[in-house]
Amino acid sequence: MTSLAELTSNPDELIRKDRVRTPLYTDPAIFEAEMTKIFHNTWVWVAHVSEIPNNGDFKMAQVGLEPVIVVRDRKGEIHVHLNRCRHRAATLCEVRKGKTSSFVCPYHGWGYSLDGKLRGVPYENGYNEEQIDRSKLSLKSLRVEEYNGLLFATFRDDIEPLADFLGPAKKWIDLFMKQGGGYPVKTLGEHKFRFPGNWKIQLENTTDAYHFPLVHKSFLTAVDKETEQQLDMLNNGGFVEDLGNGHSVMVMIPELIDLDDNLEAPIPEKFAELAKELAAEGYSDLEVRRIVRAVGGSGFNINLFPNLACSMAFFRVLQPISVNETEIRHIAIGMDGGPAAANRARIRLHEFFQGPMGFGSPDDAEVWDRVQHGAKGGEDMWIMLHRGLNKEDSLPDGRHRSDVSAETGMRAAYDQWKRMMTV
Repeated sequence: MTSLAELTSNPDELIRKDRVRTPLYTDPAIFEAEMTKIFHNTWVWVAHVSEIPNNGDFKMAQVGLEPVIVVRDRKGEIHVHLNRCRHRAATLCEVRKGKTSSFVCPYHGWGYSLDGKLRGVPYENGYNEEQIDRSKLSLKSLRVEEYNGLLFATFRDDIEPLADFLGPAKKWIDLFMKQGGGYPVKTLGEHKFRFPGNWKIQLENTTDAYHFPLVHKSFLTAVDKETEQQLDMLNNGGFVEDLGNGHSVMVMIPELIDLDDNLEAPIPEKFAELAKELAAEGYSDLEVRRIVRAVGGSGFNINLFPNLACSMAFFRVLQPISVNETEIRHIAIGMDGGPAAANRARIRLHEFFQGPMGFGSPDDAEVWDRVQHGAKGGEDMWIMLHRGLNKEDSLPDGRHRSDVSAETGMRAAYDQWKRMMTV
């Protein structure tokens, strides 16, 4: 069985251009190294701006295994603080999200302002001035930057700007955010679950169209004929493209890349009633068409290495728990200030596929479980990632593109994984 030591001394023993060894799913030492070498050394998604819209709003998140608080301070600035008191390491916050004017440690009462500064120490006369220098005891704060509503944080102060890290993915993020239908995008709600498998199994899944006709057969039998034909993604001319830095895009419905294109096309029958309702509320024909198009979602998935997918009509966030356990959050998105009827329709579509009783998530979780279970056998064997390699086109900047069923996106993610893990 290959090991972390062999990865450091001879990376090709664990990962090659078209395959990886199963210890990447099963070796606890590799998992621990990932949390440091990858999650401590890159931009990690922590929130959408709509989750903390007002001063004092906060939410909990994680960067790798480390708990953080994402908060908007009194001046409207966004901070990401390590969720740890500087005194005896107790977490300051155990509420998933909310609104506050400060953070106070429940253990000994040390208090911090929203920007992380230490403001209060009970019975401070028990310390001398050298022991309590408040300027040196602020919360540990991460660097945070935003792109089109997506908030990312990093432990590294010397890392490249977020915009450079995202690179060609920015174009696709901009297209994805057209799901606001003329309004800002906002989160509508979420559900989360855990599956007994490694985080990279899910990372691969978001850029894997090859599984869709088989794993999601029950879903395809439950939709209308027009939708079924639209989701015949292996025969619709889609593609997968490496976007650099481990990111990728999988285009499944090419006619839905830009939601503003061809708005004069007939409104799908499944949205006819919604269109009538919007028209009755006074929306113009163009507004109705733009909103209805947005309700249906985009025709592609973006994988943003290492932990976020902008997946057709929702955010999928992966959170590593251990080498063989991962938490998944499915966050529905809608229109901030848009018509209530449209946001209700978005939620119903989300529930139909991604909800806990939907047609999509349970089937995905079942196969992820099977992959981890199967990986316990034959750890000296390769996991194959070579589909579409022989048909891959090289782009001018060295990136690659292949047909929609290719494993190009997975190869892109593992290229970045290899670069970061062998530094």
